[in-house]
Amino acid sequence: MSESTKKNIQEMHRLTPEAFRETKKVPLVVVLDNVRSQHNVGAVFRTADAFCIEGLCLCGITSCPPNTEIHKTALGAEQTVSYTCYERTTDAIDLLHKKGYMVYAVELAHTAVTLEHAIDIYNQCTLPQGVALVLGHEVFGVADEVLALCDGCIELPQYGTKHSLNVSVTAGIVMYAWAKAIRDRFPER
Repeated sequence: MSESTKKNIQEMHRLTPEAFRETKKVPLVVVLDNVRSQHNVGAVFRTADAFCIEGLCLCGITSCPPNTEIHKTALGAEQTVSYTCYERTTDAIDLLHKKGYMVYAVELAHTAVTLEHAIDIYNQCTLPQGVALVLGHEVFGVADEVLALCDGCIELPQYGTKHSLNVSVTAGIVMYAWAKAIRDRFPER
């Protein structure tokens, strides 16, 4: 077995916060619908920074920066990733639709398709569009009135006894997959 060493800070080619702000972002927005855990919100910020996505919509009871608890898991990403706070999630969805985004809820729903199938649908669209992913409350999920406004639902198939993932884990899975799909389709992004 070969010996592996970890990369040092210089080898990681980390962007400065200023360079990150100037970098072209993936046209991907994550909408947090009444996410109650500030640590989950911070983790989503950190993941959004890692994949260089366009931004977050923090809706309803979802806490907004500045916030000490968000900072504990965001580790400063709340200062680099763009975000907008909304009292109502439906307002965020309406605005995203007006901007031409495809909006998917990540939810266990009868009409849900797999993540891979949703990406295939996106790849068949003729116009390059942004994508918005809605993730909901840790117990109640995405609100029904929000689901009604979405273009579809994405389900992550699960095979164990627990059919729920932590919202920040789910966000990481779907953000990675969508950011990769958008970059594969549009390498200039």
